[in-house]
Amino acid sequence: MLASAIQRLNDRRHAAGDIGEDAGFTLIELMVVLLILAILLAIAIPTFLGVTKSANDRAVQSNLNTALVNAKAQYQNNSQVYPTSANLVTALTTAEPSLTFTTGASTSQSQISVFVPSLTAGTAGQGVILAGVSKNGGNCWYVVDNTAQMTITDVPYVNLHGYTPDASAPGTFYGVQKAAASCTAGTIPATGAGNSFQGNGFPPTP
Repeated sequence: MLASAIQRLNDRRHAAGDIGEDAGFTLIELMVVLLILAILLAIAIPTFLGVTKSANDRAVQSNLNTALVNAKAQYQNNSQVYPTSANLVTALTTAEPSLTFTTGASTSQSQISVFVPSLTAGTAGQGVILAGVSKNGGNCWYVVDNTAQMTITDVPYVNLHGYTPDASAPGTFYGVQKAAASCTAGTIPATGAGNSFQGNGFPPTP
């Protein structure tokens, strides 16, 4: 459409030149072209931003899946017990140098927050929580892997117990908190608008 309009304007300018008139575009013609450009930009920019946000979410989800595979390997190598948070960070850093790991908050897309809860003697080392923040979007994505029923009186499992399915139960759960102010594995958000967990892979991009 834009190319066709420009072609017609060029044809008109050339015709004017052939008969000795001053070549150029009228103000109306220029305004029509600018209007068409503005409409195209209004359509293209939101689409581009949406695709970029979705790609950032998918990237951090992929990083969390990679971290989870390596964490499960450490669980097996450690007599089926997850190491303490600090020791797991050290092991994961060695196993997966393409990512960085921390016991604090995730502040970049390639940095994963790690938390191994110290619960009762029966469930100590039987769960790990990983969290990562998506670039620009600020969504905090979580993976919770429980090998046993976790004690729900302790944070963060007291919050996980409120989700459907119950993310304090045995299994692997995937969650998200929209526009999170901070993204830390040890502070799972309570149920609320934009927060969700499920047990069969990451929820749709919010």
